[in-house]
Amino acid sequence: MLKISFNKQLQTIVQSFFSNRVLNNLNKEDNLFTSWPFLLLFVQFGFTIGMFFYLVSGFYHISFPGTGFQFYLSISILIVVLYIMKIVILRILGYLFNIQKPVNEYVTILYLSYFNLSLIFIPLVIAFALSPLKYGPYYIAISFILLGVIFAFQFIRAGVNILSHHRFSKVYLFLYFCALEICPILILIKAIGL
Repeated sequence: MLKISFNKQLQTIVQSFFSNRVLNNLNKEDNLFTSWPFLLLFVQFGFTIGMFFYLVSGFYHISFPGTGFQFYLSISILIVVLYIMKIVILRILGYLFNIQKPVNEYVTILYLSYFNLSLIFIPLVIAFALSPLKYGPYYIAISFILLGVIFAFQFIRAGVNILSHHRFSKVYLFLYFCALEICPILILIKAIGL
């Protein structure tokens, strides 16, 4: 539905994942983040990653009080809420320290990472859901490799883009990375009991 309804915006988002020129043009546009494609892609991100965590919990036979669709819905909403909180915290920190421009650039890169990750994860989640359970460890390993590659690529890209224009202490960057990049993933893993 997104491809049919918002083909041009979706192509721009995918191209900006690889092209710095398209990314710079996207940073200049403020209306993208208030548009329907943005909201739908963010919801798609939450529900795609939520489905992956739901399948992983089913693979490891982890039971929760709410099972089935209720658990899937709750984990997906938790993912969306955690990442919204992360973006809000970043925006507040950017405002408090008067560094809105680099924070906005970084948030744009985060959005693009999330959206492209969800697009890449759709075939993985479908294959995981439809394959026999014996292939579960392979899908989990592939997902962690994809996560690592995408986030390393985007983190290096953000670091190069932002550090080339602004000077930050490496200690602050390390603390940020630990607190706002790794912590939400650990919270999600702990929430589903892995």
